[in-house]
Amino acid sequence: MKRTLKSIFTFCILGLVSCNPATDEAQKENANTEAPTETVGQSGVQDDVSNPNVVQIAIGSKDHTTLVAAVKAAELVDVLSNAGPFTVFAPTNDAFNKLPKGTVEDLLKPEKKDALTDILQYHVFVGVLKTESFQEGQTFGEVNGGNIKITMKDGKPIINGKAHIIASIPASNGIIHVIDEVLLPE
Repeated sequence: MKRTLKSIFTFCILGLVSCNPATDEAQKENANTEAPTETVGQSGVQDDVSNPNVVQIAIGSKDHTTLVAAVKAAELVDVLSNAGPFTVFAPTNDAFNKLPKGTVEDLLKPEKKDALTDILQYHVFVGVLKTESFQEGQTFGEVNGGNIKITMKDGKPIINGKAHIIASIPASNGIIHVIDEVLLPE
C-alpha cells in the first residue's frame, strides 16, 4: 500500500511539473522570438555523399556558366534538382555565343522569363535517353511540349539536324548530354 501511494504521489508531482504554466509560457516566448526558418527547395538539400544531380554537375562546369545563369533566372534549379529522371541537353557557353548578339542578355531579363523557361524546357526530356539508344528518325517530347528529332551521321546522333552531343555525363537524377548548339523551339 505504501508503495502504491508513493507511486501515485510521484506520478502527480511529475504531472504538475510537466504542466507548469511558466514552462509553457517560456516555450511560447522562445518560439515567438526565434528567427523564421527560410524554406528551400530540393536544391537546398545538403548531401555530400550521393552522386551529384544534373544541376550540381552543371554548376561545377566552367563550360556551362551561361546555362546555369539561365536556369537560375528561370527559377528551374529546384525542379531540375528533384528525383527525375531527366535527360538534359546542355548547351555550352560557346553554343550560347552562336546566338545573335544580345539574345542571351535579353532572355535573362525578368520580363522574358516565360520565353527563357520555354527554351530551357525544350532542352529537357523526362526519362533517361542514352546515346546508344538513339536511332534515325526518333522524336522525343520535351518538357515544354515541343519535340526534338534525332538524325544519325556516322553512327552519332544529331539533335534537330544541327546539335552534336560532345559528351554524356550520368547524374544521380538522370543524364546530361553536352551539346554544341542551343535548341530553339519552333
